[in-house]
Amino acid sequence: MIEKIQEFIEIIQQNILLKNFVKLTISDKKDKTDEVKSIIIKHIEIKKGEQMSFVYRYQTKDITKNFAPEEALELISELLLKDYNQANLSTTEFDYHFWTRGKKSGIKTKKTDKIVQVQLFHDKLKNRIIEPENNFYLQKLGVTNSLWQIKPNMQDKYKQINKYIEIVDGILKDYPFKQSVSIVDMGSGKGYLTFALYDYFANYLQKKAMITGVEMRANLVEQSNEIAKMCNFKNLHFIEGSIQEAKTPDYNVLIALHACDTATDDAIAQGIKNNAEVIICAPCCHKQLRPQIKPDNILREITKFGILLERQSEMLTDTIRGLMLEAHGYKTNIFEFIETIHTPKNVMIVATKRQKPLQNKAYYLEQIQELKNLFGIENHYLENLLK
Repeated sequence: MIEKIQEFIEIIQQNILLKNFVKLTISDKKDKTDEVKSIIIKHIEIKKGEQMSFVYRYQTKDITKNFAPEEALELISELLLKDYNQANLSTTEFDYHFWTRGKKSGIKTKKTDKIVQVQLFHDKLKNRIIEPENNFYLQKLGVTNSLWQIKPNMQDKYKQINKYIEIVDGILKDYPFKQSVSIVDMGSGKGYLTFALYDYFANYLQKKAMITGVEMRANLVEQSNEIAKMCNFKNLHFIEGSIQEAKTPDYNVLIALHACDTATDDAIAQGIKNNAEVIICAPCCHKQLRPQIKPDNILREITKFGILLERQSEMLTDTIRGLMLEAHGYKTNIFEFIETIHTPKNVMIVATKRQKPLQNKAYYLEQIQELKNLFGIENHYLENLLK
């Protein structure tokens, strides 16, 4: 069997090199209880160069992973040896069928019966959790037209929605919540991401979640509640109020996307005080620290330039936010969640409550004080909220 697998791998490799590779489908899982039913592989080209795109087919979703061709060939060999009984390779000239039965294996070859053009697909259209087709709230919010097509001026918003949900999926899908999921979205605005979040839980994960959007503008609250009712989203509600004063139900997840300036700090403080298990923020408009930054050391050579002072203010503001979250028992990560071409507000802070009590709170507070001393800062707004 190993010899036949090696022969099949060499056929695949040759067709990749000759640009004749069209598609490889690996199927017939040996372990019938495994969630992955099949794997579809295509040859693509992205910024990293040529890659083999593996689409893992589950019962209710697809997951895509890219591998360099050499790594992909090793992985295919291992999959055929240990996990799968069949593989079908389509090329521009021939179709190949690899099979195993017990210790026996073989390769069948036949001339392709149709003309196929090879196209190195760019991976711009990744697997989307939030689909536009028959998605009523996207239509009512103006993302799609009457034919369920993404409007040209809403392409970036749609990509932002899916990237946001993709990140949330990685954070919340398997998170060990102590009780049922209740989420508060602070500053929900028109509700694009709040609706998508409900769609993700109700229709993608098929799990129950109570979601509340908090928004100061009464007209947006009324509009969002109407759309939620039309969609029969029974556990999605919007309430009027500010981050500091809104009377929210109990929650274990707090989200605040693009909360301006210190509103992000208000949201983080609320999450910490309510002992939220997960806090997700996408901050913007970092103004509070900027006028305070007056270092009396070599850093003044950086901060004397306006654009660099602005960027330094952003980094410093979010660094201290991350350290404050760590000091209050959260494991924190800060990263870019979408390219700046789609939105300049592209930094996300994700904090998850540690299971064990924190032993070194003083360490993080000392790091904050050192940063403040280094940049000549008197106070960070979040510090004041948590005193």
